[in-house]
Amino acid sequence: MNKARLEWVMSGLNQYALTTAEDLFLKTVLADFDKNQALTERQEERLETLYKEKSRLTPNKKSDHFSVKESSPKKTKTRMPAKNILM
Repeated sequence: MNKARLEWVMSGLNQYALTTAEDLFLKTVLADFDKNQALTERQEERLETLYKEKSRLTPNKKSDHFSVKESSPKKTKTRMPAKNILM
């Protein structure tokens, strides 16, 4: 994994609430990359898997004024069919 890819994955993961273990793993990955300029194959796999799992979730944004809010459909009254009265 190159530095650009690592930074992209890390910026994506920063949008989500991470567990303590996940946060510690990310700090370890960054430290290892800074020290060795590379990650182990296991670290890369785990990082990619974590990114895929988190990307299925909705990001934890503080406020998003431009997002479209989902609303429940309004209930409509059913109309009775008009009766034809023949005289």
